[in-house]
Amino acid sequence: MAGRRLLLPLVLAAAFLAAAAARAGSKPSAAVFELIHRERATWAEMARNDRARMAFICSRGRRRAAETGVTRATATEKHKAAPAAEAFAMPLSSGAYTGTGQYFVRFRVGTPAQPFLLVADTGSDLTWVKCRGPAPDAGYGYGAPLPAPSSSSPPPHGRVFRPEKSRTWAPIPCSSDTCIASLPFSLAACPTPGSPCAYDYRYKDGSAARGTVGTDSATIELSGPGAEAAATSTSRKQRRAKLRGVVLGCTTSYNGDSFLASDGVLSLGYSNFSFASRAADRFGGRFSYCLVDHLAPRNATSYLTFGPNPALSSPAPKARTACAGSPPAAPGPRQTPLLLDHRMRPFYAVTVNGISVDGELLKIPRRVWDIEKGGGAILDSGTSLTVLVRPAYRAVVAALSKKLAGLPRVTMDPFDYCYNWTSPSTGEDLTVSVPELFVHFAGSARLQPPAKSYVIDAAPGVKCIGLQEGEWPGVSVIGNILQQEHLWEFDIKNQRLRFQRSRCT
Repeated sequence: MAGRRLLLPLVLAAAFLAAAAARAGSKPSAAVFELIHRERATWAEMARNDRARMAFICSRGRRRAAETGVTRATATEKHKAAPAAEAFAMPLSSGAYTGTGQYFVRFRVGTPAQPFLLVADTGSDLTWVKCRGPAPDAGYGYGAPLPAPSSSSPPPHGRVFRPEKSRTWAPIPCSSDTCIASLPFSLAACPTPGSPCAYDYRYKDGSAARGTVGTDSATIELSGPGAEAAATSTSRKQRRAKLRGVVLGCTTSYNGDSFLASDGVLSLGYSNFSFASRAADRFGGRFSYCLVDHLAPRNATSYLTFGPNPALSSPAPKARTACAGSPPAAPGPRQTPLLLDHRMRPFYAVTVNGISVDGELLKIPRRVWDIEKGGGAILDSGTSLTVLVRPAYRAVVAALSKKLAGLPRVTMDPFDYCYNWTSPSTGEDLTVSVPELFVHFAGSARLQPPAKSYVIDAAPGVKCIGLQEGEWPGVSVIGNILQQEHLWEFDIKNQRLRFQRSRCT
């Protein structure tokens, strides 16, 4: 969300992939974004920002539970089948110089199109850009002034949205039903009926974004259907088109480190007004991403795709007898219901049935995974380290640490369990069998993350159990490190989450 610290330990770097035909027939098209892993913050910084985000998630859940059913009533209308569309792709660039390890997407909005570099965030429901325009301070009932560091002037690189120069910019009046009843991030104040709808995103650490909201058109590059060919070809012709009616925030003042190096936020969360939902409506009702190893080389790439992903939508290969010495075939896609619960919006929730270590199902109270009883679980690309609420965290950490009891313990912030993984005789890393961790979802879907995703390399010769403890009652968060080296597809239209192991290349 705008107004809070955003965190992804991977960064999109400058590249452009055109989407084009990959298969014969009339399959739905897809849009592909190239993602490149770059620098990351320290583990302590990641944990600190994850805790801030967790506080936001919990407060967000309480707020959503108290809301009326306005957005729920319209949710069933927004994903009606749309005609098959061509693919579109957007250029991406690296934000490694920020030291926060975010994903950035190059986004063109307005008529004529104005280019911006935005943070891509699955926990956001408002797309906003830094904006040059009259600050909506008078009459809106804003709270205290934004604390330092803050800015109400254009950033040094000069990328700032100028709504008066866009022929398709349309401010949303604060007296409109859209502002009053539909936009969850709008302010209630309305100085005059014609005044623009305003927002003030704040977080406990002081980060915030203020501005007014309207609609505009995003410029996209169209090409033939199919994502596979898009990942291998850059020479095909594209033609530009408009994705109209994109809800856009015009931010005139902001503060927070996350916003200093970017031009704003691209919303990938579940909402009637997010960019993800708007684009998915036109491109197959789904989007997917695959995150490379968080310690991969800088040139390692992965993809964000709008539309059916060929890797998941292709028929599964026929079973065959394995030859002696041949590696086992990679398991096919798994799927589980995607819970689009209004209390969890804009986050994507899933039903967890349990967690096992080395085949033993751990004794975790079922209420921990039950939204109705104050629990639940979400997947969040903006949280780095997986956060388990206290009963689940203690059970999982106890099981893992028991298996690693023979290793010497060391202390390292922010983790509770760290181990010296270096042989005293050779100075090389020890060969130690890491216990297998499984997350069991509804529908018999099972996630088996690579060992390096939960017993992580924290420092040279040191590995730690890479989980964080969350408050109970509360929501558990499957962070992006536990998601790495898996392809995840969020099928909003059919309310399904599909995933499978992948090298993300």
